[in-house]
Amino acid sequence: MEAFTELNGIVAPMDRANVDTDAIIPKQFLKSIKRSGFGPNLFDEWRYLDQGEPGQDNAGRPLNTAFVLNLPRYQGASILLARENFGCGSSREHAPWALLDFGFRCIIAPSFADIFFNNCFKNAILPVVLNDKIVDDLFSRVAEVEGYALSINLPEQTITTPDGDHIDFDVEDFRKYCLINGLDDIGLTLEKSDAIKEYELRRKTEAPWLF
Repeated sequence: MEAFTELNGIVAPMDRANVDTDAIIPKQFLKSIKRSGFGPNLFDEWRYLDQGEPGQDNAGRPLNTAFVLNLPRYQGASILLARENFGCGSSREHAPWALLDFGFRCIIAPSFADIFFNNCFKNAILPVVLNDKIVDDLFSRVAEVEGYALSINLPEQTITTPDGDHIDFDVEDFRKYCLINGLDDIGLTLEKSDAIKEYELRRKTEAPWLF
């Protein structure tokens, strides 16, 4: 998993509450478990005017030019600004896979659905919870300034605006450690690889019939 320490990125506003995982990546795209290739179908039903299908060439599909991620000013955005209860609905891990594959490394919202929130940390995405007043202010700033960008420092747990304002955010110590060191569940297990090998050697001696 790619480590997360600092991020300087353009902010794209998703001004909708209760965005569910079926909107983030529709159900027909869940057949693959490769973790990659889902970016072109992120928010598929909102980004395109036709019905998307797995394996389809998206290059010729008609775009919804009014949808925020299709607007030229938000191209290349790596920070998604959202409203409350982002990521609700089914627990599909494909949702953070699609967001990451599209290029988002951080999502800022007043609240997240629990399972989605946990899945973000396991997939190199930092979900930041800020109060409604701060989120409202950020939405206003993003609307006013084209190319509005934020600087996010995970070790210091701060967000810096273009004006130099600092916004503090909370993150649980263990999750912070995993993101900074690029450790998902497999990576955490591999940190104990020497102990695992030692255990396996000992068990071969203690219970050879198992091997």
